[in-house]
Amino acid sequence: MKLNRSTDMALRIAMLAAADPRRMTVDELSDQLDLPRNHVAKVVQRLQRLGVLVTIRGRSGGVAFAEGGGNATVGHVVRAFEGDDEVVSCDEPACSLRAACRLRGELRRARDAFLAVLDDVTLGELVAGPTGPALLALGLPRPRPAPVGRRAVPDPV
Repeated sequence: MKLNRSTDMALRIAMLAAADPRRMTVDELSDQLDLPRNHVAKVVQRLQRLGVLVTIRGRSGGVAFAEGGGNATVGHVVRAFEGDDEVVSCDEPACSLRAACRLRGELRRARDAFLAVLDDVTLGELVAGPTGPALLALGLPRPRPAPVGRRAVPDPV
């Protein structure tokens, strides 16, 4: 099963928010994860509705991991973003084998097993151990290469 782009983004945003205790702006999330800002804003809204993130408006506002957000399961987030659709569509175009086919049932069983595994993993567990510090390192400024044909000049101290 392949997750759609917004599900992948949601999991990465939730993990970064869980690892970082400070409030971040959508721009900061976008920069740190190298994701399109508009998509990040939409995903943040959905994660807020799920209770994974909290958003605070205003000058000192931002996005933060919700209290108790670490208890949300990866399966919960995946279901919210992926929906409960079948792995394959037997209706468009209509499949002539549908009445006697066992494939659809087996694919449904495989999807359910996939989600059952993800139901056993919380967002808090995803950032435990070395993962949390690795996520926080994403925000460190990267050295910019010197323009072509020019010498790199050190920053003043």
